[in-house]
Amino acid sequence: MDLVIGPLDLPAHVDEALNVQAVAFGLGPDEVAVRRQIVLRHMTNPGARAFGATTSEGRLVGFVYGMPNDRTHWWSTVVQPYLRAQHHEHWLDDSFVITELHVHPAHQNRGAGRALITTITDTASEPRSILSAIDIESPARALYRSLGYRDLARRVLFPSAPRPYAVMGAPLPLLRAR
Repeated sequence: MDLVIGPLDLPAHVDEALNVQAVAFGLGPDEVAVRRQIVLRHMTNPGARAFGATTSEGRLVGFVYGMPNDRTHWWSTVVQPYLRAQHHEHWLDDSFVITELHVHPAHQNRGAGRALITTITDTASEPRSILSAIDIESPARALYRSLGYRDLARRVLFPSAPRPYAVMGAPLPLLRAR
């Protein structure tokens, strides 16, 4: 991998990061504007941190951010009933949430996503990690499974999201490639 993985001052690089997310996730300008405010708010939470993947020229081509889970946060309140129904509600406690992970399509399938998520979870003091991903078989879901994440709840509906999500969880540290 010809990318450098390191800590990212996400508030200072929020527009670069959201450009990566827009391309990787197919977001329009209105969605980017909303997500900009969400990212900036998230980064004020205790324990929130971000890592970036940059080229040798210093261009940001991937990022991850997350934080210790808080049951009062919007995401937790949405997924909690789904997790409870599957007897996995305890995953909301003492967990590190991967809030966003995106790699520019031109740099995907080269290990950047794996390096980003393992780097950020290696900094977590919590014993487990949780995240949500679109509930389809995708390269992202395959990556998460290879790291030890498993489905905790499926067909999770977020307000205004056009597709259902899966909530996945893994014990920390994450599995490493053999």
